[in-house]
Amino acid sequence: MSTEETIQEQIDSNNILLYMKGNPEQPQCGFSAQVTQVLMQCGKRFAYVDILSNPEIRATLPKVSNWPTFPQLYIDGELVGGCDIVTEMFEKGELQPLVESAGAEQSEE
Repeated sequence: MSTEETIQEQIDSNNILLYMKGNPEQPQCGFSAQVTQVLMQCGKRFAYVDILSNPEIRATLPKVSNWPTFPQLYIDGELVGGCDIVTEMFEKGELQPLVESAGAEQSEE
């Protein structure tokens, strides 16, 4: 399986997926920490991929997503954005409904 296929499989298999540096318990950058905190405040489980442990994904994902930076949040297979966008959406109350609907779908499977 190519790296692109692996990325697509990860995105397709997880309703809420965060590509980040480190893990939710020990983020390895401030932006990843901020997005993790926002997601935790939304109250739904989410999957993550540590790009520091997966150099092929770290190198390939920006080409696949057409988004140059990390973290990258995907909900229901769609790129939501990075730290600034996710934080802004959370502050405006726009992120929670997306997370709620994705979390609800995931729990029904």
